[in-house]
Amino acid sequence: MKMLTTQLTGLFQRIATSEEENIEETARLLAQAAAREGNIYFATFGEMASIAVNAQFAAEPFPSMKTWTPTVQLTSADRVWIIARSSENEEVMELAERLSEEFIPFSVLAAEPASEENKLADLAYTYISLKLTKGLLPAEDGSRMVLPYALAAMFVYEAVKMKLDEMLLGE
Repeated sequence: MKMLTTQLTGLFQRIATSEEENIEETARLLAQAAAREGNIYFATFGEMASIAVNAQFAAEPFPSMKTWTPTVQLTSADRVWIIARSSENEEVMELAERLSEEFIPFSVLAAEPASEENKLADLAYTYISLKLTKGLLPAEDGSRMVLPYALAAMFVYEAVKMKLDEMLLGE
C-alpha cells in the first residue's frame, strides 16, 4: 500500500508540474463555452467514461457539461473535451479529425506525451498528457502493473474544474 501511495503521489506531481500550463489552457478553452451559452461536451472512451459520470453527477457538477455522442449537433459556441486512455485510439482520431474539419475547438487528455508522432496532440487546441507510459509497480515476473488511467484523469479533471470555476467566478 505504501509503495502504491508513493507511486501515485509521484504521478500526480509529474502531471501537476509538467502539465500546469496545459491544464490552465484547457480550462480557458472550456470556459469559452460556459461563458458564451455553449455546451462543454465530454467525449470519453473506455474506462474514461467514469470522468463524464463524475462531471455530471458529482456534488459539484461541471458547468455546462453534456455527454458527447456521435449524434450530437455541435455549434461554434460549443467545446469538446476528449478524454481517452490513448491518443492512438481510432475512434478518438476520427472524432478529432471531424472536429478539426468543422472548426470546433477541442482539448484532449490522453496518456502519451505530445510529440511529433502524436497526431492527436497536433490536432487539439490543448493537450494534456497523463504521463502514464507503464505500470506503476513491479510485478513478480519483472513486468509492470497498476495502470491507473482513470484515477490520473480524475486528478486532471479536478484541476481543470478548479481553474474553470475560478475563471467563471472571476468574470
